[in-house]
Amino acid sequence: MRVAVCEYGAGNLRSVLAAFGRLGADAFATREPTDVLSADLAVLPGVGSAASAMKGLRDAGLDHALRDRVSEGKPTLGICLGLQLALEESEEDGGVPGLGLLPGRVTRLREGRVPRIGWARVEPWGDDYYFAHSFAAETPTASATSEGIVAAAASGSFLGVQFHPEKSGPAGARFLDQQLTRCLSLV
Repeated sequence: MRVAVCEYGAGNLRSVLAAFGRLGADAFATREPTDVLSADLAVLPGVGSAASAMKGLRDAGLDHALRDRVSEGKPTLGICLGLQLALEESEEDGGVPGLGLLPGRVTRLREGRVPRIGWARVEPWGDDYYFAHSFAAETPTASATSEGIVAAAASGSFLGVQFHPEKSGPAGARFLDQQLTRCLSLV
């Protein structure tokens, strides 16, 4: 299974590659749109700010490749900032247009612990995952929550999660393995 992990200046690239490698996937970092379009699974990872991340995606042409991939129904996974970038817009950095893969917007967390760092339960899944974020998705495509915050959102072949499966131990490994299985079912 070939997993193209978008390389655009975001922070969690190595840990995502290692997590998929432990599952036996042929995971590789890429800035090439053709790699993103042809892989079995494309992953949009992310730790960082929305403005610099979107610039990195645009500069490499990965923004168009991701939109084309999702419109073709090919499995695509967004992790943390990757989920946020998939939305239509973010209020981070004074306002940033997103990829528009999912309807909705990203807003700053204003209640509870900010930044929200640590382990938290994802419902209805019932597992604990590791989170590290100060912004959160607001979208009608939410499929799971954690402490009242969108933890996962999906539309078509795109699935985005706010947590970091690559840092979430056995639960995270099971989640990533499920994504590899999902690829086989969408082929």
